[in-house]
Amino acid sequence: MPTYDYECEHCQRTYEVRQRISAEPLTTCQFCGGPIHRLLAPAPFILKGGGWHGTDYPSEARKKAMESEKKATPTAEPAPSSTSSAAPTPSTASSAPPNSTSTKE
Repeated sequence: MPTYDYECEHCQRTYEVRQRISAEPLTTCQFCGGPIHRLLAPAPFILKGGGWHGTDYPSEARKKAMESEKKATPTAEPAPSSTSSAAPTPSTASSAPPNSTSTKE
């Protein structure tokens, strides 16, 4: 449920109210009963994912755990290269560069 900021025109008090998006804006101040209006507020800024404080400065124990995880994960070995007759050889490859359709003016 979003939080909206309201400002009272009579007592100049600013306060937050949690309301449904579909709810009508409030019209009277909950403190003095004067007229109020909704203020424009910036969108909330939420930090999610890696790369923030928790992962930027890990403790020594976390560093050791990360290193042991790296060592424990198997790395994919490259597949052995095979020579295929379908692959172009340097002698049969075209000497013209690809996309050479430019015109001089």
